[in-house]
Amino acid sequence: MIRAINDLPALKCREYQLAATANRLGWLEPVPEAMRQDRQALWDRLNRDGYLFIRQAIDPQIVLEFRRYYFTALAPSGLTKSGSNPLDGVAAETDCDQAAAREVLFGHIVPGKLYEQFCNQPALRGLFEWLFAASVHLHKRKLIRHSRVGESWVTSAHYDLVYLREGTDNLLSAWIPLGDCPVERGGLIYLEQSHKPIKARDQLEAGKLRAQHITYNLPALAEEFDTRWLIADYEAGDLVIHSPFMVHASLNNTDPNGIMRLSTDIRYQPLEEQVDARWQNHWHDNDGL
Repeated sequence: MIRAINDLPALKCREYQLAATANRLGWLEPVPEAMRQDRQALWDRLNRDGYLFIRQAIDPQIVLEFRRYYFTALAPSGLTKSGSNPLDGVAAETDCDQAAAREVLFGHIVPGKLYEQFCNQPALRGLFEWLFAASVHLHKRKLIRHSRVGESWVTSAHYDLVYLREGTDNLLSAWIPLGDCPVERGGLIYLEQSHKPIKARDQLEAGKLRAQHITYNLPALAEEFDTRWLIADYEAGDLVIHSPFMVHASLNNTDPNGIMRLSTDIRYQPLEEQVDARWQNHWHDNDGL
């Protein structure tokens, strides 16, 4: 059941609070079940809205098993609460050993076989092959992040193509919550209909635009575009596919039980089209992209 906007807690990106009004905040609309097998209808919807929100696109059990693996691997660093079930992803009340956590994340999880298998599973690769009606390429640079309550790290407003300028713009991003992610847990949000003016601006100014974020001031951006931020109460198994021109961001995690948000975002494109070579290395937060 969709919650009323007025019943939600304050939603912030860093110190900037979203306006809880009908003209500035709304809900992502899931793809209707009847449309999910109609390729042309999905492309029409994607071109119209800039995103496809597909409920239960992936087996939730596969998602949860990967979540368990991730937090189990990082537990020795002190990331999770002592004695808790790693699947729950409850953060420890004290800071973890950052060096140990980074070694596990960038030395084992990101380049690891289990992460590669998850991102290449038939429910994902097969979906993109079907959408593109072609063999596809999964970018090697795949991002996976956890977010603790009270952490200053959030994803600022941006669109993906500004970071992928050296390849085709015929690519799609997939954002996958690795576990349930109600709004309070700080999932991805989208600026409604932003892909259209952004694409027009990008095509005029591509040579001048730097690879950088737009802003953390999400309320001001909604005012500038005179549109809404679209939010969702995500569940394990859900998937959002979005245009490389669609502006998106994330929110602060304010989960009352200290549960961490865990998510990954990956990118597929037709195999035969130009690939941005900078995205063919494993992700590292110091890779400059």
